[in-house]
Amino acid sequence: MTCYSIENKETPMTTAPTIFEIGTEQLAVELPSDGRSRVVIERIQPAIDGGRFPIKRVVGERVEVEADIFTDSHDALSAVLLYRAECDEQWFEAPMEALVNDRWHGAFTVAHIGQASYTVQAWVDHFKSWARDMAKRIAANVVAPVDLEIGARLVEAARARAAGADATQLGQYVASLRAGASSMALEPELANLMARYSERHFATTAPVLPVVVDRERAVFSTWYELFPRNTSPEAGRHGTFTDVEARLPYIAELGFDVLYLTPIHPIGHLFRKGKDNSPTAQPGEPGSPYAVGNEHGGHQSIHPELGTLDDFRSLVQAARDLGIEIALDNAFQCSPDHPYVRDHPDWFYVRPDGSIQYAENPPKKYQDVYPFNFESGDWQAMWLELKRFFSFWAEQGVRIFRVDNPHTKAFVFWEWCIGELKREYPDLIFLSEAFTRPKVMYRLAKEGFTQSYTYFAWRTTKAELTEYMTELTRTEVREFFRPNFWPTTHDILTPQFYEGHRALFIARFVLAATLTASYGIYGPAYELMLHTPVAGREEYIDNEKYELKVWNLDDPRSLRPLIARINHIRREHIALQRNESLRFHRVENNYVENDQLIAYSKQSPDGQDIILTVVNLDPVNVQSGWVQLPLAEWGIAAGDSFYAHDLLSDARYTWNSEWDFVRLDPASLPVHIFHIQRAPTERSFDYYM
Repeated sequence: MTCYSIENKETPMTTAPTIFEIGTEQLAVELPSDGRSRVVIERIQPAIDGGRFPIKRVVGERVEVEADIFTDSHDALSAVLLYRAECDEQWFEAPMEALVNDRWHGAFTVAHIGQASYTVQAWVDHFKSWARDMAKRIAANVVAPVDLEIGARLVEAARARAAGADATQLGQYVASLRAGASSMALEPELANLMARYSERHFATTAPVLPVVVDRERAVFSTWYELFPRNTSPEAGRHGTFTDVEARLPYIAELGFDVLYLTPIHPIGHLFRKGKDNSPTAQPGEPGSPYAVGNEHGGHQSIHPELGTLDDFRSLVQAARDLGIEIALDNAFQCSPDHPYVRDHPDWFYVRPDGSIQYAENPPKKYQDVYPFNFESGDWQAMWLELKRFFSFWAEQGVRIFRVDNPHTKAFVFWEWCIGELKREYPDLIFLSEAFTRPKVMYRLAKEGFTQSYTYFAWRTTKAELTEYMTELTRTEVREFFRPNFWPTTHDILTPQFYEGHRALFIARFVLAATLTASYGIYGPAYELMLHTPVAGREEYIDNEKYELKVWNLDDPRSLRPLIARINHIRREHIALQRNESLRFHRVENNYVENDQLIAYSKQSPDGQDIILTVVNLDPVNVQSGWVQLPLAEWGIAAGDSFYAHDLLSDARYTWNSEWDFVRLDPASLPVHIFHIQRAPTERSFDYYM
C-alpha cells in the first residue's frame, strides 16, 4: 500500500476555446484538457446511482471494486484503486488486476468510522508494453540494440523519480540493459520497481465515489422492543425507567444487544385513543405514546410517570454495563396538545376552516396525531428543530434511533438531517420503519438510514423468501440497504400466526435470526406467542399501544430458552453475522422439490465457519427430504466424510455425499442449525443414514 496525491480527481472533457493560427486564419477550437490521456474507465462497481449516494461498510470490511479499463491500440495498461478516509490527508492506493474482457478488480479495507472515498486511476504503461514485447523478441532471437536502449531510457526516467536503494538498483538495470543484457528485461524485481515508480503523466482518474463507514452494530445487531410503561410487575401501575432497568437482566439473558423503547414522551389528552384504538378514551386510559406532547413538553421531554431525565440516563448506563444499547423511537408527529402546535401552527397543514389537518388514511382517522407539513413556509426553522430531537437524545447517551414512518417526511430532509448528525456523532445508527413501496424504502437507505424494516413479515413461502433474499444479497441493493427482519411488530400481526402454532413462531424466529445479520422481536408478545388479531386487520387485539399490561415472563410455554440459544449461536458463529455469503440449497423428496423445507447456508469470509440451516415451513406436518450441499464451495472433496453438528439438539452426524437426508417434526423442533465441520472433533458422532 502506498500513499498518493490526486491533483485532479476527475479529468475534464474540454477546456475553454483555444485560438489556433492556420495560414492566415485564426480558429477557436475546443479541445480536451489533455488529449494524451488515452485510457477509458467505465462501469465502476459498486457505485450507487453513478456515485450520487454512498455505498455502506462497517469498520474492517473490504470494498471490492471492479471497472472496465481499456485504451486504443495494443499498449499495456496499469491501474490502481485509490482510497482514503475523511481523516486522511492523502490517498492510499491498492493495485488493480486485469480479469477478462477489459474488466479489472481491486480491493481495500475501511478502517475508520465516518466518510471515505475511492476512485480508479489508470494509465498507458510504456515499460509494461516494452517488457511484454521484449519477451516476444527474446523468444524469437530478434533483439536489437535500439530495443534495449528504449527500455534503458524508460528505466532511467524511473530512476529519476526514485530515491535511495531503489534509485541505485534502477541505475544498475540501466547499465545492464545498455551493456546488452536483454534478460534483464524479464526480471521480476525490475517489474516491481517500475510499477512502484511508474510514470503517470497522462493517467485517467475516474470521478470520486463515496463510502459511509459505520460501526459493527450497524450490520450485526439483535433488537428487542418493549413499551416502557408496561414493565411494571403490578397490574394497573404505570411502568417506570426503574422497572425497565429491572428488566435488563432478562433481556441480557435472552442475548439481545439493542433494547428499543417505544416513545417515552408526554402523551396528548385531546382526542386521546382508548382501548383497541377506540376514538374515545375512558378515564385513566394512557393513550398512544405515538401521540407525542402535552403540557409537560414534547419530543425533548419525558412522560412524568416514566421518571426523570436522570432516571433515563441511569437506564442508559445500566444497559451499557450489560452490553445493551438503548434505542429510542422517533415519531415526528404531534398531539393537538404539543407545544409546537401552539407555538408553530404554520408547521402543520391548516384546512380551509382554520383547523389543523390530523393524520388519516381514509377511512382510518388518527385525530390524536398531527403530521408536520414539509412544505411549510417556515421549513428551515422546522428542520433545525427536528434535528435537535436527535442531538438532544444523543447528548443523553443514545446512539441508536428507530424512526417511525420516515417515508411520510421529505427525503431531502433526511439526507440533510442524517448527514449533519453523523458529522457530530459518526457512530449513530438509524432504523427505518418504512413499510412502503420498494423504491421508497431503498431511497431512504440511500439518504442515510443505516438499517431498514423489510417485507419479511409478508414473505411466507419458500419461493418468496428465496426471491426476496436473493434481491437483498445478490444485487446492487446489498451495497446500500441493510435489512433488519422482524417476524411481528406491535403494529403488525400477519395471518400465518393466527392459529397460534408454536412451530410457526419458532420457524419464523429462526428464519429472521439466520437469514439476516440483524433482526428483532416485539417482546414480550413474541416469546409468549400472542396471536389473536383484531377482526379484519393485521394487528393484535388488546394492543398494548393503547393500554397498560402486565406480562408473565415466567410462562412455561415461553420461547425464552430457544431465543437465548439462537442468540448465543449468532454470537459464536461469524458466518451468521453477515448476509453476503447466503446460499439457498435444493431439497428433494422423491426427486421433486419439497417446497415446505427451505435450506440455506452461510460462510465466514475465511470459509472456516459454515452454518447450514433447514426450516420446516409447515407448522403441522412432518417434512423430510434430501438436501443438496455445495461441497466444492465448502472445500470438501467428493467422497470425503464431513460432520454436521446440530447446534440446537446437539446431535452429531457424519455425511459423505452432496445429498444428505433431513427430517423435521413440528411437534418437537421444526428447524436444524448445523455447524458443518471438515474434520472430526474429539467427541464421537452419531451416524445418520
